[in-house]
Amino acid sequence: YGNFIDDLRLYVRGGTGGMGYPRLGGEGGRGGDVWFVARERTTLKNIKDRYPQKRFVAGTGANSSVRALKGEKGKDCEVHVPLGISVLCDDGKQIGELNAAGERFLAARGGLGGSLATNFVPCKGQRRIVRLDLKLIADVGLVGFPNAGKSSLLSKISHAKPEIANYAFTTIQPELGKIMYADYKQISVADLPGLIEGAHANKGMGHKFLKHVERTKQLLLVVDISGFQLSIKTQFRTAFETVLLLTKELELYKEELVTKPALLAINKMDLPCAKDNLNELMKQLQNPQDFLHLLQEEMIPVSTLEFKDIIPISTYTGEGIEELKACIRKSVDEEAEQENEEYRKKQLLLLQTSE
Repeated sequence: YGNFIDDLRLYVRGGTGGMGYPRLGGEGGRGGDVWFVARERTTLKNIKDRYPQKRFVAGTGANSSVRALKGEKGKDCEVHVPLGISVLCDDGKQIGELNAAGERFLAARGGLGGSLATNFVPCKGQRRIVRLDLKLIADVGLVGFPNAGKSSLLSKISHAKPEIANYAFTTIQPELGKIMYADYKQISVADLPGLIEGAHANKGMGHKFLKHVERTKQLLLVVDISGFQLSIKTQFRTAFETVLLLTKELELYKEELVTKPALLAINKMDLPCAKDNLNELMKQLQNPQDFLHLLQEEMIPVSTLEFKDIIPISTYTGEGIEELKACIRKSVDEEAEQENEEYRKKQLLLLQTSE
């Protein structure tokens, strides 16, 4: 996965408590805690580079003494982590997640100080190995079969410089780019490794790919207008079949993926017969039910994706790129507005119930 890190194992340990003072019944200070704090502009790579040992230990509590019968609490240890992180135990069970800047998660609790209850002997802090799993990576995720032109599109709409070649699977690690708008708004776009038929069964980069799609807010399907064939051994797929197969892969992995807001970019419009193919594809997309007989039974998705916009583009000539950027912006803004509306409604409800 090159320079891109999407999970990291860390050792965390809360501080030991301070010694009690038996003669005067003094209580030792509690050990410090280890906290994960979500911070913008942080990556898992930053953590790995800054702390190659990947060990985080909080401070020890102060001992009780004649001058201070109650010892001070040990120093907390704070680890800054990126947004969109799931915190998992070593056995894979999720114990928390951090999605917004400033959110905190207690990773390891400090031990109690020595007191009458513990016979004045301090307790050790909690210790465990946790895994940070990064899922949220971008506002928009590019989804498509290999060679559909996702990397070319990313290089056209943003400042990212992904590797581009004319064979399948050029992209083997997620590439991130940001679209800059005239009013300085930025929208992050992730070009994810190419999906193939059977990805839900973990073929190719299956689950790794689909895990990333899960935490992009919107999908942008990129389809080659002239169809797609992975190799001589596999079947040729038309653009319409490609759209259905992509939908099916997402659906088999997790049904909620199909409910995400989606846009469709139809690439390679500079090819000779593209216009006729486009007319046919539009007909098929308007009434998909009439054309499902073209596919085998097991490849038909239960529900078809609803596209907010369908934009014909050519990354080669630049046709339709500006329109696509405008559509992405509109779609992201609409979703944000909807989220704000829901949030406002929730707050109102809370106010009313508290009154």
